[in-house]
Amino acid sequence: MKRFRVALAAALLLVSSAVSAHRFHAGIADISFNVRTGSTEIVHTYMAHDIEALLANLYGRQFDLTDPEDQEVLRKYVQPRFRLQGQDKAALKTRWVGVTIDPTNVTIYQEVEQTPVWKVGAVHNKVLVDFLPDQVNTVNLNDGNAVRTLTFDRNNAELPAR
Repeated sequence: MKRFRVALAAALLLVSSAVSAHRFHAGIADISFNVRTGSTEIVHTYMAHDIEALLANLYGRQFDLTDPEDQEVLRKYVQPRFRLQGQDKAALKTRWVGVTIDPTNVTIYQEVEQTPVWKVGAVHNKVLVDFLPDQVNTVNLNDGNAVRTLTFDRNNAELPAR
């Protein structure tokens, strides 16, 4: 019986280490043009536990992202790390629209007012990359005719949109 318990404990240890080793960190953003408003819309989705860990690490406290003050802290983190650049290399003014949360995801909404997607020349995305070394962010850029997928990580922070 003692051998069985030792074998079971060893098996559980192996399984638990395998599960933790396969944990991944990913974010996705969709950028598309809204014909009705004439604006380019950006919708980011990140894993809630990654955002919560980041904010707790930076500020040493727990955050409630339903609280507007805590959302402001998140905005101040995200905005310098996610930027769109025009074809003329100038930064496009990105407006923060808001945040929704659920137990698994944090979704961030932004827009570039009165600007079509085709004016985007480059995308800069370092959200969570400075905190999680294996973070990978995917951006789907939909210009209405085609979708281009860009992948950002620790080594690729800025990529051309075309």
